[in-house]
Parts: sequence; C-alpha cells; structure tokens
Amino acid sequence: MYAFVSQFPNPPISSFQVGPFTVHLYALCILVGIIVAFLIGSARFKNRGGDSGTLLDIVLWAVPFGIVGGRLFHVATHLGDYIGVYPTLQGTLMHIIAVWEGGLAIYGAIILGCVGAWIGAKRAGVRFVSVLDALAPGILIAQGIGRWGNYFNQELFGQATDLPWGLLIEKNNNPAFPSEFPAGTLFHPAFLYEFIWDVLGALVIIWIAKQFRLQWGKVFALYLVVYSVGRFFIEAIRLDPSDVFFGYRTNQWSAIAGILIGVSFYYVQAKRHPGIEASVYTKEPETK
Repeated sequence: MYAFVSQFPNPPISSFQVGPFTVHLYALCILVGIIVAFLIGSARFKNRGGDSGTLLDIVLWAVPFGIVGGRLFHVATHLGDYIGVYPTLQGTLMHIIAVWEGGLAIYGAIILGCVGAWIGAKRAGVRFVSVLDALAPGILIAQGIGRWGNYFNQELFGQATDLPWGLLIEKNNNPAFPSEFPAGTLFHPAFLYEFIWDVLGALVIIWIAKQFRLQWGKVFALYLVVYSVGRFFIEAIRLDPSDVFFGYRTNQWSAIAGILIGVSFYYVQAKRHPGIEASVYTKEPETK
C-alpha cells in the first residue's frame, strides 16, 4: 500500500492486440486528442456561425500536415537517433516513419498543421484566422492528451525526484532510461505536468476569449504564448537527449520563438483588426 501511494505507477502496457493488429497506446492517445480538439473546435466554430462539416474538411487537411510536420521536426532535431544507427537505408527510413514508436514534435506539428489548415480554409472560403481561433483551445487540450502517449511509452520524463508523485520507469529494455541511474529510480512525471498545464491553459484561454471577445487570430496567438511558457519550464527538467545552445535545449528555443511569435501576432492583429469579425466566411458557403 505504501509503494502505491508513494509513487506514480509505471504503465503496465504500451500496446495491445486486436485480432492481427497491434494498437499502440501512443497512437491511440494522439487519435483521441485529435477527436477532442475537433469536437471542441466544432462547437466554437458553430458558435461563430460556421458549419461543423466545413471545419471537418479543413481539419482533414490540417491533421496529416501536422503529423508529417511533427515527425520531420522531431527527426531533424534528433538525427543521431536515426542516421547511422541502422545497418540499411530501408531500416533507417522505416524507423523515421514509425510514428507509433513515439516522436512527434509539437512545434513542427503546429507549423505544417497551420499550412494544411490554410489550404483547407482557402478551399472552403473560410477565414484562416477564424479556424485558428476555433481550434486553438482544443489543440492545447489535445497536446495534453497526447502526452499520455509518452507515459505509456515510458519516455520524455523529468529529472530524478523523491517527491510522492515520482514516476517509476522500467530500466530493463528501455533505451530511454538514463544509464547513470539505478533501477527503481523515480523521475518527475513531465508528461503529467504538461497535461495539467495544457488543460488549465485551455480553460483560461476560453475564459479570456469570451470575456474580451477575442477574434482575428488573437485566441491562437494567446495559445502560442500560454503553451510555450509552460513548455519552456517543463522542457528544462526533461532528461531525454537534446542539443543545447547557449544553455537552453532545442525546444526551449522553440518555446521562446513561440512566445515571441504569439505576442507579435497578437499585437499586429489587435492593431489591424480592433473590432470583431463580420463572419467566419470569406464567401457565402455553398448550400448542401
């Protein structure tokens, strides 16, 4: 009983079988996050006079772009985990595309996900910034849900700790376990910290957006700032390998860039569009 309450238990499984198929819990968490983000975004989009079917069309562009962007950003910032590790080019390429093994960089997903959303919005005759504002809080919650995938993969944990909620990580056959620590070491559950930050941050963003009637991309700008502030500090305690520049990890610099972009975007949009949007559409939607 004491062992149970004095640590955050490690996950019993990372995948399960459904007939001949292996379902990876990491991928399942990503999928659940996408669904939650769409449902929240759909409600917000409809509240602004939009149509959920139109938003779904846009999301179907944004999601694959976001997954590709997240994977490319991760691989680009962790080349040592892929290049020269496997004996054949085919093996290297297979591990590069193996998203279910873990490794989706959120900032890469944001960048290319926005490209996909812009394409979808352009095709649908919808204001791009309206889409960003509708989806932003749900995306933040989705990111928090996705972090549970890191929990099931036993990766991206924080520094060693003796706090009651320390996370137990299995050492055997786990390449993510730091070799300098003995088996049974407890680590900060960085995934849980980010989950809590993301959910609370999304609720705060929704409240602020409602109180001040934020539109024209200002909700998305606020999302960039809120997420990046939390990510900067949580990233600082993580133990997974990362390039360090001038004392900060790669994704801490990404977080700094996210804060600067979010603040700048908010300022520019507030100057250009002090009022509210007339409609989420740039042209009359087709009657179906």
